[in-house]
Amino acid sequence: MEKIEVGEVFTISDENDEEQEVEVLGSMHIEGSEYVAVSFVEDLQQDDEGDIDVFFLKVDDDGDFSAIETDAEFEKVSAAFAEIMEEED
Repeated sequence: MEKIEVGEVFTISDENDEEQEVEVLGSMHIEGSEYVAVSFVEDLQQDDEGDIDVFFLKVDDDGDFSAIETDAEFEKVSAAFAEIMEEED
């Protein structure tokens, strides 16, 4: 599996099979699993100062992305990324 790099752009399909480009904002390993924080490229390119939507995807052994399945897993990943972002500020 290739390492996923911050700034990498890729296309995902939503539940309606509409394709969206997302950019990797960060990646990390938690309890043996890899996760990435991503945001829509279109949102990142806008010049306004508003908040952007960030969401998390789990990376499997083949490098494929999947949604986080449980609220507990989401909370764990969200808290870990928030901690990293606070350290960078």
